[in-house]
Amino acid sequence: MFKQRVVFVHGAGPFGAAAWLRQHGMALTYDALFLRRHGFDPVAEPVESSFSEDTAIILRSLADDGRGAAGGHVVAHAEGAIAAMMAAVERPELVYSLTLVEPACLSLTAELPATAAHRALMQPLFDVRHQLSDEDFQREFVRRMFAADLQEPATPEEKRSARRLRLQAPSWEAPLHIVPGVPTMVLTGGWEPLYEEIAGYLQETGALHRIAAGGHRPQDSAEGDRAIRSFIADVGRSRSAQAS
Repeated sequence: MFKQRVVFVHGAGPFGAAAWLRQHGMALTYDALFLRRHGFDPVAEPVESSFSEDTAIILRSLADDGRGAAGGHVVAHAEGAIAAMMAAVERPELVYSLTLVEPACLSLTAELPATAAHRALMQPLFDVRHQLSDEDFQREFVRRMFAADLQEPATPEEKRSARRLRLQAPSWEAPLHIVPGVPTMVLTGGWEPLYEEIAGYLQETGALHRIAAGGHRPQDSAEGDRAIRSFIADVGRSRSAQAS
């Protein structure tokens, strides 16, 4: 039986399959691919992030799968939503649907109040990120973003994670455009005005907006997981019906 492809794109934290614990079981129904963005590797040293490299990784994952089929659904979290949108703009025929979870698509809403306030808070930190240690940047990032304190990274993976975070380009620098004609759902946690503002903007351009528990990771809640699966299933059925 032919399985539609679903490509999962992580944010700045856990990557690959580790970023989508509740969605692992979708591999029973779909051809599920859990990507690693540029610079995310369990062993290699992190490198500077790249919106264009991330976009290329997504587009390669949607290419012909060897069975003469190309394209699929894209589910992306936080910073990963930037490249997901860029891929859909570049090759909309390959993207069946977009599910954007807490999307960090700040360049779309740069003039809106919550986004402007967030940038005013975070820009000074990003301006000096190459002068800070990985640990100092991570500590200050978490303090400003989540109003929380963070323990010093101790393990090699925790230290690589701190470096990856420092090497991420600011989200507001992404060259984003609205995606025409691709069914889109935005899933947010209802906890942060910044992400609700972005979701509202996308809703005004035609996207569905769903809110589920889970803070910045609503995909980890039962409600959020159901929303993702339901949206993809609905779009998949619609595509199958149109093709028959």
